[in-house]
Amino acid sequence: MKFTVVLVRPKNPENIGLVARNMKNTGFDKLRLVGVKNLDKKSYVTAVHARDILERARFYPDVNEATSDLDIIFASTSKIRKNFPSVSLKDAVEKMFQFPASTKIGLLFGSERTGLTSEELRSSNFRFVIPQATRQPSYNLASAVLLTLFHIFAFGYFKEVEATREKPLSRKEQEECIRLILLKLEESNFIHSTNKRHMTEMIYDLFGRFALTSKDRKLLLAIFSKAVIRQTVK
Repeated sequence: MKFTVVLVRPKNPENIGLVARNMKNTGFDKLRLVGVKNLDKKSYVTAVHARDILERARFYPDVNEATSDLDIIFASTSKIRKNFPSVSLKDAVEKMFQFPASTKIGLLFGSERTGLTSEELRSSNFRFVIPQATRQPSYNLASAVLLTLFHIFAFGYFKEVEATREKPLSRKEQEECIRLILLKLEESNFIHSTNKRHMTEMIYDLFGRFALTSKDRKLLLAIFSKAVIRQTVK
């Protein structure tokens, strides 16, 4: 597996350094930062022997750009989202290893204060929660990343798992397909002004969990194109 940690709008520079240190401890080295233009020296202080990860970190203006070339996105969330159901961290890790070794997997973590917005969650295929004894406060950002990476590291270290799912399209191609489906549904008036936000989030969640392949895309676009044509004729 090729894993990339994506931090979205992190507020605390020390947390960024600690995330890099945690990545080094567990064998991960790809870090992307959204909404951050440069690194504060405080990040390098807490990174200790993981300065190289910070030096190679890549910066992006938004989540879509940060994830477009990845294949599958798993987003961490501590909040219950009606239109974006979550799985446990354990189940999420098992899902990760269902995909071929060449699959590029993104691990998405939101801001310490607000987490990920609903719009940002649309860029994910799956959401996961990390169990804790009490509901509040949620885990510190660096701790949440460490727990996630350790579970992935331990699962891959102790188990040999054979992939059961095909490698999906890139996240950019998946989103392009989903947007076309949404357009077709709007053209048929299945999606309209009063239900647009709710239905859009449900469609993103549904087809995100499919982890669309090129074969899936071809079939789905053919189905939705036919459906719209028939609706228009009627």
